Amino acid sequence: MMSRVKKGIIAGFVATVAVSVLELANLFLNHMFDPFPGIVAQLFGMPGNMAAGWALHLVIGTFVLGSLFGVAYPRLPTRTPITKGIAFAVGAWVGMMLLITMVGDYRTFTGSSGFGTIGWMLALHMVFGAVMGNVYARLVEREKRGSAPIGAAPAH
Repeated sequence: MMSRVKKGIIAGFVATVAVSVLELANLFLNHMFDPFPGIVAQLFGMPGNMAAGWALHLVIGTFVLGSLFGVAYPRLPTRTPITKGIAFAVGAWVGMMLLITMVGDYRTFTGSSGFGTIGWMLALHMVFGAVMGNVYARLVEREKRGSAPIGAAPAH
């Protein structure tokens, strides 16, 4: 039996990978928006260090947001797992925006990509939440069904 936190960590990892693929597309194909790992690195005092930004992005998405989602899942206000994930992720986005404006560099969203980058990060957080909610619900459903040994016949 898997704990809610462990399910949340697995769901957070899968969602972080999905969002990272979208961010890689932004980074290498059109570069319309500031790269999210660059913003994370700048927020933690390492501007320009994309490797640290990617590592922090993976750790925060997997362990911090994933485990918090596992704990908060039953208390989230909506009914479907995907909307629970989206609501949670938008709340995380709001928290990140508050952190950036209060602690981060005020020049984070200046220049030509300012509001576009904010919108891009909101969209990525919504995708993150949808994927995380979906994976979490599948893990819960799989646990409810139970796993039979390979080759065993069902009891009922």
